[in-house]
Amino acid sequence: QVQLVESGGGLVQAGGSLRLSCGASRKILSFNRMGWYREAPGNQRELVATITNQGRTTYADSVKGRFTISGDIAENRIYLQMSALKPEDTAVYYCNALMIPLNYWGQGTQVTVSS
Repeated sequence: QVQLVESGGGLVQAGGSLRLSCGASRKILSFNRMGWYREAPGNQRELVATITNQGRTTYADSVKGRFTISGDIAENRIYLQMSALKPEDTAVYYCNALMIPLNYWGQGTQVTVSS
């Protein structure tokens, strides 16, 4: 069973920065892809950023240029560096790991951006 544990969420003012971390219970290179999703109240869960085990990254248009996803193979962690945060970035952020055909989720971490 795979466990993903997120940390790093919190309250920040607009324009500020936060770094989210997701620790995995197995080597992150064993996953086809890992990523971050978010879910705001009343909205569906949406993709924020992903990184493959080849290091290829993708971003939602809404976060391009502001967020950066990265991985630490030695620590079995991925990170999401978030800068220039906006109130509309407020959501619960979830770590995801895909090991085809299985999909794993963390418990989520709240990010709140005040205006």
